[in-house]
Amino acid sequence: MPHSRLLAAALLCVTTAGVASAAVPIPKPPAIDARALILVDYDSGRVLAEANADERMEPASLTKVMTGYVAFDALREGRLTLTEEVPISEHAWRSEGSRSFVQVGTRVPVEVLIKGMIVQSGNDATIAIAERLGGTEDGFAQMMNAYAKKLGMTHTHYDNSTGLPGATHYTTARDMAILARAMIRDFPEYYKWYSMREFVWNNIRQQNRNGLLGRDPSVDGMKTGHTQSAGYCLATSAKRDGMRLVSAVFGTKSMRAREDASAALLNYGFTFYETVKVKGGGETVLAPRLYKGAEEHVAIGPRHDVFVTVPRGDAGLVKTTATAAEPLIAPADPANAVGEFAVSVGDEVVARVPLHPLKAVPEGGWWTRAIDGIALMWR
Repeated sequence: MPHSRLLAAALLCVTTAGVASAAVPIPKPPAIDARALILVDYDSGRVLAEANADERMEPASLTKVMTGYVAFDALREGRLTLTEEVPISEHAWRSEGSRSFVQVGTRVPVEVLIKGMIVQSGNDATIAIAERLGGTEDGFAQMMNAYAKKLGMTHTHYDNSTGLPGATHYTTARDMAILARAMIRDFPEYYKWYSMREFVWNNIRQQNRNGLLGRDPSVDGMKTGHTQSAGYCLATSAKRDGMRLVSAVFGTKSMRAREDASAALLNYGFTFYETVKVKGGGETVLAPRLYKGAEEHVAIGPRHDVFVTVPRGDAGLVKTTATAAEPLIAPADPANAVGEFAVSVGDEVVARVPLHPLKAVPEGGWWTRAIDGIALMWR
C-alpha cells in the first residue's frame, strides 16, 4: 500500500476471530486510529483482532526487539557476556535520534548497553552492540535478517540495528507479533528487562518511554518506536490471570495515542476471550498398535503444550479428537509425526497439532517382524 494511502487511513475496519457459538456476544474490536495493528494470544497464537496486519510498515525502534533477540542468543551461546566491556565507536557515538549518552572511545559493559537500548531506546548503545556482534552494523543487519527468516517473519527486512528509516527497512504487524512471542518464549530471563521503568548509569537517569508500564500493572513490555515517517508505534505484552496477550500498533499520531490504542486492544482481548490448556506437551494421547516393533504399542502425544483461545464462557464447548496413522510400522521415531490432535469449539476446528512418538521404539526381532508381516497382509 502506498505511504500516502496509509497516512489517509483513519479509523480502520478491524476483523476478529470470534466463534458463532459464543456464550456471550462478542462485539467488533475497537476502532483504532492507526496504520496497522494486531492482537494475538501468546500461548495459542490465535489472532483476535487485526487491520492491515500484512502491509509493510516502518518499524522505527521496534527494530531493537530483533537487535535484542540476536544479542540474547549470543549471551546464551557464550559468544557474549553481560560483563564484557564494548568499545564505543565514532559511528555509534554520532548516531542520530535517541541516545544513551555513551562516549566515543570509552568501553561500556554489555548489560548497560542492552538496558540503554531497551529502556532509553538509545541508538548509540544499540549500534555498539551491533558492531560487537556483526563486526559492522551492516554485518549485523545481515544477521538480523537471518534470524527473521528462521522465525518465520516472511515480510520483514532490516537495513540497520536501530530502526532509522531505510530504503528496504520494513516489517508488518503480524511479523512483529511473531517476534514478540519469540522474545517472551525464548528469553524469559532477559525479557524481564522490558518492564524496567528506568535505570541509572553514569549518574544519568534514563526513563522508559512505554507509558503503559505505569498505567497498567499487567503490562510487562515491550518496546516503543517513533520516527517522523513511521509515526508512533508500540509493541506490548500483558498478562492477566494466567492469560498473556501480545499487541502491535503502527503509525499512530502521538505517544498517548499509541498507548490508548494498545490498552483498548488488550482490554478487548482480556474481556471477551480466554485461553484454555487442552493438553500438555509430552502427554500420551493415544497408544496405537506398533507393527514389527520391539514393543507392541507406542505412546504418542504432542511435543508442546496445546492451547486454544475461545470466547469467554465457551471453555466447556472445547472438544478434541485424535487420530494415528494406520498401520503404524516400526521403527517409531519421535522426530516423525504419526498422528493428529484436533481441537474444536462447536463445529469449528480451531487447532490441529501433530502427534509424535514419545520415545523411540526400534524394530523387533525377526520372529516379531515375520508374524506382524503376516498380520498386515490380512488387515
